[in-house]
Amino acid sequence: MEYIIESFDWIVIAFCGLQAIVFLQSGLDKVFNYSGNLEWLKGHFAESPLKNMVPLLLVLLTILELFAGVFSVGGILFAVGFLPLIVLKLAVIGSIKAYLALFFGQRMAKEYDGAASLVPYFIVALIGAVYTFYLLG
Repeated sequence: MEYIIESFDWIVIAFCGLQAIVFLQSGLDKVFNYSGNLEWLKGHFAESPLKNMVPLLLVLLTILELFAGVFSVGGILFAVGFLPLIVLKLAVIGSIKAYLALFFGQRMAKEYDGAASLVPYFIVALIGAVYTFYLLG
């Protein structure tokens, strides 16, 4: 079976590839190094209103990142014709939610440089959302 990847498919593959790398690496790190991440985050949020919620927020963020990463891999499979468009839409939605959660956390911890470093990733996710929802349907 011969398959030719259209030019718009490369955009989806690039977007989803970036999101998959970011979120699968981060989410899997949280799974395999949970205690190390928990201790670091407790210190990171020690002076914030979130200090008593760190364990719950770590679990929620881990789930959100893994969701975005797995569906981003699914978005690549959409681009090559194996999965429906809804998978790509879920990847975009998951990515945007994860970046918002990360941005919120950085701002609450008064880590303004860390929050600012997320903005380019968030912009890429917004461009991916425009492309996915308005150009692909």
